[in-house]
Amino acid sequence: MSIQFKTIVELRAMLDSKQISAAELMQESLGLAKKHEELNCFITMNEEQALKKASAINLDEKTTSNLLGIPLAQKDLFCTEGLRTTCSSKILSNFIPPYTATAVKNLEDAGSVTIGKTNMDEFAMGSSNETSFFGSVHNPWKKEYVPGGSSGGSAAAVAAGIVPAATGTDTGGSIRQPAAHCGITGLKPTYGRVSRWGMIAFASSLDQAGPLARTSEDCAILLNAISGFDSKDTTSLNIEVPDFLENINKPINGIRIGIIKEFNLADLDSKVQERFEESKKTYEKLGARFVEVSLPNISASVPTYYSIAPAECSSNLSRFDGVRFGYRAENTDDLNDLYIKSRSEGFGDEVKRRILIGTYALSAGYYDAYYKKAQQVRRLIKEDFEHAFESVDLLMTPTSPNTAFEFGSKGTQNPVELYLEDLFTISSNLAGIPAISIPHGLVNSLPAGLQLIGNFLREDQLLNAAHIFQKNSDFHLLKPDLERSQ
Repeated sequence: MSIQFKTIVELRAMLDSKQISAAELMQESLGLAKKHEELNCFITMNEEQALKKASAINLDEKTTSNLLGIPLAQKDLFCTEGLRTTCSSKILSNFIPPYTATAVKNLEDAGSVTIGKTNMDEFAMGSSNETSFFGSVHNPWKKEYVPGGSSGGSAAAVAAGIVPAATGTDTGGSIRQPAAHCGITGLKPTYGRVSRWGMIAFASSLDQAGPLARTSEDCAILLNAISGFDSKDTTSLNIEVPDFLENINKPINGIRIGIIKEFNLADLDSKVQERFEESKKTYEKLGARFVEVSLPNISASVPTYYSIAPAECSSNLSRFDGVRFGYRAENTDDLNDLYIKSRSEGFGDEVKRRILIGTYALSAGYYDAYYKKAQQVRRLIKEDFEHAFESVDLLMTPTSPNTAFEFGSKGTQNPVELYLEDLFTISSNLAGIPAISIPHGLVNSLPAGLQLIGNFLREDQLLNAAHIFQKNSDFHLLKPDLERSQ
């Protein structure tokens, strides 16, 4: 029996019933990765260590972990001791960390096995996975189309059935948007719910690790493992972690779902609108009640984000200077020349663009006008969400204005075209609240995503609403035809 496209829940049952061993499961997963190398999902494989660890797993031992023996992929900005971590950048193309990120360690402590590190937009800066030094990831549904970004490699690996789940990070939509474009489920938790220690930073006040999987139930399994307080991360929340599976089957009759007045869905493709209206009807049949809500400052989300995120990226990426680790330019005249050449040669165009924008926004005479003002608007956006959640339990939007698009079709002349792909996702990062994308059908033979946004620390409610939708639909069961997606 093939393990391709199986969920964690299904693989757990196969392992527990001895239909397959952990070593056999890992061998099949590694075989699928090799078979579908053309998707370019992975940068570095962990074959030798993964097989060694899987072979040592004793399935006869009593365990409460759903992840024992399960192969997982890790986005290539999570540090992994002894395993190359590149952030899909030339400047880190040979970096081997001396430690493992807390989120990855938590998953491995739960018994999962890391199969390899997935491709991504360079330093997580992008919405299409076209900025990687190691080449673009291909969408399993149509290989000449983007998978979304920045967690495109993780999303494509899950969508292609190579692994049942993978880690991603979300700074402005980088879990949810590729999940939508690849027809899988992706969750951005509340800021601080999952430790950022060992996660190479893009924008520290926005970055959040989270799971990508075939179902919301599998996302809950991963969230149970990766959540929790970490003293090494000063933004980690020191609160009790609930069991996200406990109430996942709870009926959602009476739940109030907000539709944001300021998002004019009439501007979207008619088929995207149609899918959204059909999903509303599904939720209404399940007992949900829709309420229009106003978030008056949400229209400022994109410019606010693109003032804050580049500023923080400019600060965070200053450590990559060619001196301590990473790429170092040759034939330099002095220290200043070393800095300039190492960074000019080591960073790609999009990363350099955002560093320049951020440095400008933080410079003397412009800090108050840009970065400080953006932080003030961010507070207004957060307050808008707080007011909205006084009258509703969840908010609902499309995940992305569009389905996946062809390589090179957006952002080549005007980068703002790509920035607007995150129109519906950015605001929840600015507010620090959780959000999930679930598949809700196809538009022109490509997956479309539905986004649910939850209140602070209410991942349980998000996962419950997503799971009930998936129990009453089959969109999450749709699979790409990998032989015909050329």
